[in-house]
Amino acid sequence: MDKQPWAQAGRQPRIAIIGAGMSGIAAVVKLRQAGYSDLTVYEKAERVGGTWRENRYPGLSCDVPSYLYQFSFDRNPDWNHRFSYGAEIQDYLQRTADRHGVTPRVKFRTSVTELRYQAPVWQLTTEHGEQTEYDVVVAATGVLHHPFVPDFPGLADFAGTAFHTARWPDKLDLRGKKVGIIGTGSTSAQIVGAIADQVQSLHLFQRTPQWMHPLPQKSYGPVWKWLLRKVPVLNRLAYWGTAFAIENSFVRATLGNRLWLAYIAWACRRNLEKNVPDPRKRAQLTPDYQAACKRLVFCSSFYPAISRDNARIVTSGIERIEPAGLRDKDGTLHELDVLILATGFKVSNFILPTRVVGENDEELGQRWDGAPRAHRATTLPGFPNFWMLEGPTGPVGNFSLIMVSECQIDYLVAGLNRMKRDGLAAIAPRAEAFEAYNRKMSEAVRRTIWFTGGCQSWYLDKDGVPNVYPWTPSQYRRDMRHPDFGEFRLMTDASG
Repeated sequence: MDKQPWAQAGRQPRIAIIGAGMSGIAAVVKLRQAGYSDLTVYEKAERVGGTWRENRYPGLSCDVPSYLYQFSFDRNPDWNHRFSYGAEIQDYLQRTADRHGVTPRVKFRTSVTELRYQAPVWQLTTEHGEQTEYDVVVAATGVLHHPFVPDFPGLADFAGTAFHTARWPDKLDLRGKKVGIIGTGSTSAQIVGAIADQVQSLHLFQRTPQWMHPLPQKSYGPVWKWLLRKVPVLNRLAYWGTAFAIENSFVRATLGNRLWLAYIAWACRRNLEKNVPDPRKRAQLTPDYQAACKRLVFCSSFYPAISRDNARIVTSGIERIEPAGLRDKDGTLHELDVLILATGFKVSNFILPTRVVGENDEELGQRWDGAPRAHRATTLPGFPNFWMLEGPTGPVGNFSLIMVSECQIDYLVAGLNRMKRDGLAAIAPRAEAFEAYNRKMSEAVRRTIWFTGGCQSWYLDKDGVPNVYPWTPSQYRRDMRHPDFGEFRLMTDASG
């Protein structure tokens, strides 16, 4: 490969994109639209889709409305529900990748094991031992793709079927089975709602109860879909109208709006009281923290399902897992045929465990050390020409990560355009800009419900600080549209 910096040689940059989920698909489409065409995507699995490919458990659905959870460049008029189910989202992602020519650019079943910066290029190494050099690397690995399984004593000895929810077995039949579920997040709630009427018995092993807001689901009929196809402006209005509604309701609540916090608390408590008639179960399901300080669970099926006579909530804790089932800390053995681990994901990994080595042989894993941070969720000092989508400290919560990813890709494109215009060899944020930005974020996040609500959540890093964006998504979009290149090292010499 020509080692002269691409912008100085007047050629296309060779760009590697790690991951073929929703952000990886968007990166290919939007980079091509911007005139950057030398793109290669590396995907560890056999098809596109990311988390929607990995997860296929019963009841799987998205808690962001369909008209917002879609690409701006490929709006879908044919969504069947206000909140789409997982299989439909996966089909949409696959169709989009095929229609926009993304799929042929993907190297499937090819994990990236190491990225090493050797100015002015990145050397990429795959699991097959192949090494290739790229001018720019884009990490589109997402968050929810490394299953987290706690070290439960005796798990390997279980005689039945045990698995993480992201590894749901094909053709699993739960009818008439004694089923246990560990975990009480959104995934668990959806599964309980979908399977409780099929199984012989259901044991929910709960450590922390969740506040649950009703899911206002509805179906879309053929006439409405026809209108969206024939009048595209309606689809655009649905997209931006949904974004406006969420940002000015739930998002405002997480940032401390007392009226919206009060409404959410009331709606969650009313949902619980209305749908769980048994006072003992209702007490078990009542959290002791403020609603919305975790990612709020939107689900209407869980409470009726857990209220069934064949469903039991176990709150005494897990002592160990035995061949016949799970023994709680009270000494009771709960006999099980199937044990489902709804225990979440390693959300602090991002591109890790891929080894990423930047300037001066600095390793990204050591730099983060369990508390990942980035500059505006996209870049890192000391890692030139390396960009992240859905990186640490980006807008999360009950908002569309597709919209967030597209904003970040626009930011990336602006960086590439600046490199081309000025003939730059490399670009990376200044250390002082990175520190100032994250210091400001850490101060602001302490005023949000994620910090003040009194709960533990996967938003918290090892230092107990929420690893989230503490302002509105519209503020983030503005920042992405107008990059401040004074925050960056703009290098004409590849050595810095």
